[in-house]
Amino acid sequence: MKNLKRLVNKQGIISALAIDQRGSLKNMLETEEEAEQSISEFKELISEKLTPFSSSILLDPEYGIDASKKRDSNCGLIFSYEKTGYDKQESGRYPDLIEEFSVKRLKELNADAIKLLIYVDIDEDDKINRRKEAFVERVGNECLSESLPFFLEIITYDDTIGNEKGKEFAKVKPYKVIKAMERYSDCRFNVDVLKVEVPVNMNYVEGFTENEFIYTKEEASFFFKQQSEVSKVPFIFLSAGVTNQLFKETLLFASESGSKFNGVLCGRATWSGATEAYNVSKGNAVKWLDTNGIDNIKGLDELVNNVATPIK
Repeated sequence: MKNLKRLVNKQGIISALAIDQRGSLKNMLETEEEAEQSISEFKELISEKLTPFSSSILLDPEYGIDASKKRDSNCGLIFSYEKTGYDKQESGRYPDLIEEFSVKRLKELNADAIKLLIYVDIDEDDKINRRKEAFVERVGNECLSESLPFFLEIITYDDTIGNEKGKEFAKVKPYKVIKAMERYSDCRFNVDVLKVEVPVNMNYVEGFTENEFIYTKEEASFFFKQQSEVSKVPFIFLSAGVTNQLFKETLLFASESGSKFNGVLCGRATWSGATEAYNVSKGNAVKWLDTNGIDNIKGLDELVNNVATPIK
C-alpha cells in the first residue's frame, strides 16, 4: 500500500470531503450564464470553508484546480481522473478519462492521490466486465508508476432493473455491492482504497423507514459485516446524496454491525444546502457554510472518529 499519511487524520481515519461533482452540481446551482465560473467559485468556497475540518478533499481538475489552492494546508488532495457521467447510447456504462490529464500531470498539480469512478454490474456480460477490469488495471499501474495512492469508487447498477433507488434494485443491491468489492480489491488492480456504497438501501431497512421494508435490521447488519469481510483493502463510504442525518445514522449502524470501514468521503450530505444559498447570492452561501456547513462536517467528523477503523 502506498503512503496515505496526507489523506488521513491524526487517528488514521479518512474523514474526507467530496466536491468533484460536475454535471449534477451545474443542475443544483441552476445557473445558465457563466456556469463554469459559478461551479469553480462554488468549489472554492467549499474548499476554503470546510477543509480545515477535513483530512482530505476530492476535487476534479476541470473545475477544481483553483479550489485545490484554497484548501487548508493540512488537508490532502485527491483528484478525480474520470470524465463525469457515461455514454448512454452504449450499453455497459464504460468509464473514460479526462483527456488532457494524466496521473503524472495531476501529481504536478500537487495531487496526493487519484480517484477513478466506475459503474459495475457484476452480473453483466463477461466481455463488458473484462473491458472495465482492464481499464482499472491500466489506471492502477499508472498510479503505481507515480507512487500515488489509487482510490477506486464503485457504483453498482443493473440496467435490466433500472432505478437504482427503487425497491427492485434494493433487493439485489447487497449482492451487487459485495461481489464488486470482492472483485476489485484484488491485488491485480493496485487499488489502495475502495470508495463504496453501503450494501443496502437504508430507505428499505426496518426501523429506518415508515414504509414497507425489505430487510430486517438483522439482515441489513449481516450485509454490512459481510461487506467488511470480503474487502482486501481499506474501504470508505460515500454518502450517495442522502441527508446528513441519515448518513450519520447509517455509519453508526454499520459500526454496530461489525463493519471495519476506514472512514468516509462525503459530498452532498455535508454541503448540498449551500447550493440553494448560492442561488440567492454568494454571501448567503458563505453564511450557510460558516454555520450549517461547519456544523455538518464537524458533527460527521466526530462520529467517524468514534466508529471508523484506523488504517494501519
